[in-house]
Amino acid sequence: MRITRHAALRWMAAVACAIGLATAAAQSPAVSPKEAKEASQQAAQQLAQPLNNQPLWSEVRSGQPQYTSIPGRETNVLIQPQGQTWRAARVPLATAGGFLFAAALVVLAAFYLWRGPITVRGAPSGRLIERFTLVERAVHWSVAITFTTLAVTGLIITFGKAVLLPLIGYTLFSWLAILAKNLHNFVGPVLVVLLPVMIVMFVHENLFRSYDWNWLKKGGGMLTGEHVPSGKANAGQKILFWIMVVACGLTLVVTGLILDFPNFNQVRATMQAANVVHMIAGMIAIILLSGHIYLGTVGMRGALDAMRTGYVDETWAREHHEYWYNEVKSGKQQGEGAPSGGMPAASKG
Repeated sequence: MRITRHAALRWMAAVACAIGLATAAAQSPAVSPKEAKEASQQAAQQLAQPLNNQPLWSEVRSGQPQYTSIPGRETNVLIQPQGQTWRAARVPLATAGGFLFAAALVVLAAFYLWRGPITVRGAPSGRLIERFTLVERAVHWSVAITFTTLAVTGLIITFGKAVLLPLIGYTLFSWLAILAKNLHNFVGPVLVVLLPVMIVMFVHENLFRSYDWNWLKKGGGMLTGEHVPSGKANAGQKILFWIMVVACGLTLVVTGLILDFPNFNQVRATMQAANVVHMIAGMIAIILLSGHIYLGTVGMRGALDAMRTGYVDETWAREHHEYWYNEVKSGKQQGEGAPSGGMPAASKG
């Protein structure tokens, strides 16, 4: 007599059901009536639909805690269903952030080709004004190096599999990804220490003044070339400080600690939410950082000298930060005078 595959499956299911019913009946004195009933229902389900484990997986995916001998938070939850929601939301958010970052780079390149570097109209005076102290520059460069390292490694972690892997292959990308992950995890806590120091040190000069509104209305003369006076930090730099450094920076610090140290006893849902927020804040900060690096290097002549040597030419100070220049000249702020040990060359506009 020939036995079809379907008949064999039904026979095996019947045997499994019989065993399950017998086991459930045998265990019923040792378990609660509810658990015995659920076991019987599952066995009956296997008999009626032998390949349908929906009741079992519904219970597993319910997220309800069960029994486990392993101690710890959520060790008694086999599958957390919100994890699939996190996986589904993360991909489109990362993709959107990647396109925005690429668009920002294109805009900066187009602006440079159209506008060129921002220069000063007057000739260098040869007299220098101290713009940043040694301590301020040390803190700035420390945060800049730390944040740039985190930005580059974060981009590799987020987009490396889609962008770099097809170009450099599995072997090289695996080494690069491991390096990026370890750098990101170990450099992150350094930012936790440095960022509050930077905020406290620079917060005073980034408070908004009444004249900042005029700078914003005219866009700082970035498009027209018009001279728009400002304080030591113009309105654009102040917005950058409050959004990139304070809002995004502190958000990255808090969410980074949640992700870096799971021994804080946080649950998986907390880490999933922290991961999404961390990614969004990171992409915003990286886009703003790109603009900051552009203006601090090739976009504005003389800006890099201010953070490299601490001094700027009087002509540069007067044309870019006239209110601050007037305060220095009137003695309301310190800064006038050449550095000890020789005067660095003034930047040419």
